[in-house]
Amino acid sequence: MPENTRQPAVAGSFYDDDPQKLQKHLETLFSNVSGSFSNQVISALILPHAGFVFSGQVAASGVAQLNSNNTYKTIFLIGASHRMGFDGASVFRGTSFLTPLGPVPVDTTTTQMLIAASPFFGHDPRSHTEEHSLEVQLPFLQYHFKNPFQIVPVLIGTRNVSTCKAIAQTLEPWFTSENLFIISTDFSHYPNNQDARHADQETLEAILSNNPDKLLEVIAKHEKEKIPGLVTSLCGWTAVLTILHITSHRKDISFLPVMYQNSSDSIYGDSNQVVGYHSVVIAINKRDDFKLTEDEKKWLLNHARTKIKSAFERTPPITDNEIPSKLKTQIGAFVSVYVDDKLNGCIGHIGEDTPLWKVVEQSAFCAAFEDSRFEPLRKNELNQFKLEISVLTPLKKVKNIDEIIPGKHGILIRKGLNQGTFLPQVASRMNWSHEEMLEKCSRDKAGLGRDGWKDAELFIYEAIVFKEP
Repeated sequence: MPENTRQPAVAGSFYDDDPQKLQKHLETLFSNVSGSFSNQVISALILPHAGFVFSGQVAASGVAQLNSNNTYKTIFLIGASHRMGFDGASVFRGTSFLTPLGPVPVDTTTTQMLIAASPFFGHDPRSHTEEHSLEVQLPFLQYHFKNPFQIVPVLIGTRNVSTCKAIAQTLEPWFTSENLFIISTDFSHYPNNQDARHADQETLEAILSNNPDKLLEVIAKHEKEKIPGLVTSLCGWTAVLTILHITSHRKDISFLPVMYQNSSDSIYGDSNQVVGYHSVVIAINKRDDFKLTEDEKKWLLNHARTKIKSAFERTPPITDNEIPSKLKTQIGAFVSVYVDDKLNGCIGHIGEDTPLWKVVEQSAFCAAFEDSRFEPLRKNELNQFKLEISVLTPLKKVKNIDEIIPGKHGILIRKGLNQGTFLPQVASRMNWSHEEMLEKCSRDKAGLGRDGWKDAELFIYEAIVFKEP
């Protein structure tokens, strides 16, 4: 092979160097997992990088979420350098990475663009020669994908938080649905099994929050707690921090945990000294095709009811890991409260700037107690009220009122600081035409007068409506 091919460093130790044995091992690992999130638009994965007998099942569970027929323009492999420290990030400028399953080409055009784009990107061949964290991802991808792919190998050598943010800013233009980011990291190193599971769950919750500061806080918390045996909570924390700096300001991102194990789950592991492994999907939400399962609807109804009851009785606080990932999508919703089948409050939020579960929580409480059109809910009505939730699809601006379908579309009329809305079900209940719905919304909701809609902005949306039995 030519000199600019990166030779395998850990074949024969982290995984089989015999192609047939490696293929058989991968076949076994993938046969034990399913693609639960394979219908998602997956933009990144967080995967472990230990020996396959320890973390291979978790890594396979993550890769299995990808459609095996996908054709990515480039796959970015991003990890933290384990063997040497240096300022910034080192990209591999050679032409390929070699594994027992064959060579994987490097996207040399993109590596050159990264180096040209930022002083924090460079090339130090020594950093890649013995590093395992990127290499071990390749056999999983080679086994799973039916189409060829090319990679950009990125090793982060810095431990400077500001530099990680600068690296993220440089990488961000490539974070699109046509590319895939693989973030390589293991979790806790060397506490006992019980302590590892607790620490790894806390670290996972920080990652799922999509908040870089929260991740740093949890890592610092674990250091301060001096957990016996714990050397690090997240060996690739700089790589994870980098992806969080890319995703944290986006409203269309969901973090979906796939699988957890630690080394004690392997027949070769020691429960007194373990390393933790999580696989996590990072998906771009398809907002126009937003759907909820029956379990997710039930969760929202139960959470709304619990929030209302908290005004009269003590209720336990909710933790981040109890919230289904899809319900963290930033999308609007309305909550209606009925007492004896009569409306007793309806409040909501149209903006797409708050997680759905939080919108429902806040709207439920306000609908029960703060809707000025109705009397606040009383304690003796706790067993009488029923809830209806309307989750709103993204707003779509319309130019012609013929685009509006009463009963299917809700409307939003906006002019200056004035705006008003009717949910889709309002027109159905009142049997209104296009113009009746617009006139009443304009006059009664937006305060623009009966004909104010004619020179205002008009938007439509649909609603996923569900209620308690």
